Amino acid sequence: MDYQFIQEKKQQIDQEISKVIIGMEDIVEYLTIAIFTNGHVIMEGVPGIAKTLLAKCMAKCLDIKYNRIQFTPDLMPTDIIGTNVFNVKNSEFTFHEGPIFSNVVLIDEINRAPAKTQAALFEVMEERQITVDGQSYNMEFPFLVLATQNPIDQEGTYKLPEAQLDRFIFKLELNYPDLHHEIQILSRFQSKYLSTDLTEIKACITAQDLFQIQQSIQEVYAKDELINYISNITYKTRNHPHLFLGGSPRASLAILKSAKCKAAISGRDFITPEDVQFVSYPVLNHRILLTSEKELEGIKAADVIKDIIHSIDVPR
Repeated sequence: MDYQFIQEKKQQIDQEISKVIIGMEDIVEYLTIAIFTNGHVIMEGVPGIAKTLLAKCMAKCLDIKYNRIQFTPDLMPTDIIGTNVFNVKNSEFTFHEGPIFSNVVLIDEINRAPAKTQAALFEVMEERQITVDGQSYNMEFPFLVLATQNPIDQEGTYKLPEAQLDRFIFKLELNYPDLHHEIQILSRFQSKYLSTDLTEIKACITAQDLFQIQQSIQEVYAKDELINYISNITYKTRNHPHLFLGGSPRASLAILKSAKCKAAISGRDFITPEDVQFVSYPVLNHRILLTSEKELEGIKAADVIKDIIHSIDVPR
């Protein structure tokens, strides 16, 4: 198990991203964990805080195929997955692939498309395949969706279905930079006008690297006490008085898988409670629903997750 190789690849990603992005170290680490575990990520934040830029930078770090889809209210499912077109020459239908046929797909403003278009992503995100007119088409390894969205209270947005949100391993909430980082952004922009020039970023991870990394992560050990710890966290979301909907078994699996990756990039072959706690919030925050009363009171998902984690004895 070559955890030094995983650490080196993580450091290379950090180094390349820092050429364009200032700050966001935790967000970059979460994105790296998701990519190393072949998981999809959705990033939420107000316009102008570099959600799309960060996703493009991550895609540039990977030496694999990349497509971008801009979601709009008039986008149709066939615009994403493709369609059968009649070929007059041989009197047969030929399938024309849509932009979803790639290794990394950046979906910008995913919540600006209606439910019918969102439903086109269900199968491909879960099963890594597309079915059109009874014919299935498999996606190449790896297949990753990096999605961005604006807060749901903004004009022209649609609420994503819970079934779709559950297919994202993480939901990452991006906030405004602090004063120190904003000064750094302006200083870099002043000294180098093309501060978002992505040509500086060099691809440092291949598909074969990702396959090797994922094989190594699977071998990270989780003792029974930590398996119980993860199960308790998810189970308590289903019985918490502030929650209308709790985490599914898919959430427990996502916590385990991403905690193993966190351990691997830290150079360990075993997970710790700190690994579990680090990944629990981005795994759970889009999978739980507050009751309407608690939403009106201003309680946040983060508060409930923090309360649940603190209420469970930490295994040692």
